[in-house]
Amino acid sequence: MQVIATAGHVDHGKSTLVRALTGMEPDRWAEERRRGMTIDLGFAWTTLTSGRRVAFVDVPGHARFVTNMLAGLGPVPAVMFVLAADQGWQAQSQEHWEAIRALGVEHGLLVVTRCDLMDPGPALAEAREHVGWPAVTVSGSTGQGLDGLRAALDRLTGALPAPDAAAPVRLWIDRAFTIRGAGTVVTGTLAAGTLRTGDRLLLEGEPVRVRGLQALGEQAAQVAATARVAVNLRGVERDRAARGMSLLTPDAWLPADVVDVRLDTGDPPDPGPREAVLHIGSASVAARVRPLGPGTARLTLARTLPLRVGDRALLRAPGRPIVGVRVLDVRPAPLRRTGAAKARAAELAPFAALAAPVPDAATLLRWRGMAQEAELAAMGGDALPAPVADGWLIDPGRWAELADRLAALAAAQPGVPVDAARTALALPTRGLVEALARSRPPLSVADGRIDAGGGLPEPVLAAVGRLRAELAAAPYRAPEAARLTELGLTARVVGAAARAGLLLRLTGGVVLPAGADTAAARKLAELGRPFTAADARTALGTTRRVVIPLLEHLDARGLTRRLDDRLRVVAAP
Repeated sequence: MQVIATAGHVDHGKSTLVRALTGMEPDRWAEERRRGMTIDLGFAWTTLTSGRRVAFVDVPGHARFVTNMLAGLGPVPAVMFVLAADQGWQAQSQEHWEAIRALGVEHGLLVVTRCDLMDPGPALAEAREHVGWPAVTVSGSTGQGLDGLRAALDRLTGALPAPDAAAPVRLWIDRAFTIRGAGTVVTGTLAAGTLRTGDRLLLEGEPVRVRGLQALGEQAAQVAATARVAVNLRGVERDRAARGMSLLTPDAWLPADVVDVRLDTGDPPDPGPREAVLHIGSASVAARVRPLGPGTARLTLARTLPLRVGDRALLRAPGRPIVGVRVLDVRPAPLRRTGAAKARAAELAPFAALAAPVPDAATLLRWRGMAQEAELAAMGGDALPAPVADGWLIDPGRWAELADRLAALAAAQPGVPVDAARTALALPTRGLVEALARSRPPLSVADGRIDAGGGLPEPVLAAVGRLRAELAAAPYRAPEAARLTELGLTARVVGAAARAGLLLRLTGGVVLPAGADTAAARKLAELGRPFTAADARTALGTTRRVVIPLLEHLDARGLTRRLDDRLRVVAAP
C-alpha cells in the first residue's frame, strides 16, 4: 500500500475528484458536504490497474484549517496537488506548496481538475511555474482524464522508495474515536516500521497494547509501512488519545522539549519570530525560538515530542511564511555560560547549509563526550561505534583526555581505588574505569585498585605528584629547568615518567602533566573562533615559552589546525 495526501486550495473539486477515483466519500461531516468545503481530514482508498492499493488523505484547503491540513500532510511520502481549471494558482495554493517543499516531500503529481468548466491550459501553465511534478488534467464530475490519472498514480506509487519495515514505530495519531464493544481506536499514516496485534507500545509515555488492527477497512494481524492503519487499543479510555499524540516502539524514541534545528530559509534567523508553532506529523506545539547563528536556532517546546535527528518539521508564526526545519540535536546541552550560544552556533555551522547532511553518530557523540548506545540510537545516530564498556560509547577525543586524567590521578594517588577514580572522573560505571586503565599501559587494575607504577619507583611517582600540585592553580605555567630539579624531576625522571604516560614532554624543556594537551584544546575551543598564539597564551594563562611548543604539539596530534601563518582552529577538542 502507498499513502498520498491530496492538497491544493480547491476543496469541492478535490473531494469530487477523490470520490470519482475511489467511489468513497472523503468528506466525513455533513457540514463539509453541505458547504462544499473540506474542514477536517478525509480518507479514501482504491486499487490501481497494476493491483497496487493507494490510500488518500484528503486535507482541507481553506486558510482557516491550515493546522488540519498540516496534520494530514506531515507523515505522507507523496502528494497529489490539485488545482481547479477555473480558479488557477491562488494564495492557498502557494501556502500548501510551501508546506510541501518545507517538509521535503519530493514525490508527487500535479492535477488540474474541473476541466469541464474551463480550458485547463492557463491554470496548468501557471502551476508549472511552481510545481515541477508530472501533470494530468481531469474532471471529477464527468470522468474525463480519470484513466490517465490512474496510470499516473500507478507510475508515482511504483517509483516511491521502499519504507523501512523493520524501523521503530512512530505512528502520529490523526483520529481517535470509540467503537461500541471494541473500545478506543486511533488512526494514522504508518510511515515506517510494522505493527502487530499484541504489540506493546507507548502512548504519551504510558504502556498500551494493540488489541486489533485494520488497514483500508480490513482486519489484519500485522500492517507494514507505508499504510493507513487503524489501531484498537486495549483498555485505553477515549480521552487518553487525541490528534497530535503518537504510538511508539518502547525504548526507541527520546522525549524532547528542547531541540536545535536548521532553518531551511538559508537566511540568518535574527530578526525572526520568538514565538511560533512547530508542526510535525499530526502534532502542533507552541515553541519559543532562540536564534543561534545563520540558519540555526534552538526551539523550546511547550510539551515533549518524540523526535530524532534528521526529522523534518514546519515552523509557523503569524504574518510570516512557513519555514521548514531539520532537527540537528534532540538533547542539546543547556546554554548557561557566557558565550555558550556562540560556541553552539559554531558547532552547528557545518550543518546549517540547506544541502548539508545532518549530524552523524560520531558528531553526536563528540558533542556529548559519552552516551549510552541505546540513547544514541534513539537520537537517530547511525553506524554506531562499538561500546567501550557497559553499553557506553565515548568519543575518541574524550577517551584520550580521560585516559590522561586517570594516569595523572593514579600517579598522584598510587593505588587509588577504582570507585574513587570513577567519582573523580565523573564516569557512570566501574567498567569504564577498568577499560580506561587497560587502554593506557602501564596502568593496570588489581584488587579493586589502579596501579600506575608499571615498575616505576616511588620517588618518580612522588615527583610527578609534586608537579601536579604546583600546577593546580595555573596548569600551563610550566616550571623552568631549575624548578623542575627542585621538584625531583631530573631529565632521567622526566624521561621515565613520560614513557609511562604520566608526563607530557615538549620541546624547549617544557614539562606538563599528562592530559594537558587535550585539556588545552578544549579550552581553546571555547574561544569559538580562529586564534593566534597570543590569543592562546592569554586563554591558557601562560607564557610564549610554553605556548609555542604546546601549539606545535597540538598541531602534530591533529588537535589544532593551521589556517595560515597566524591563525589556527581547534580540529578535535
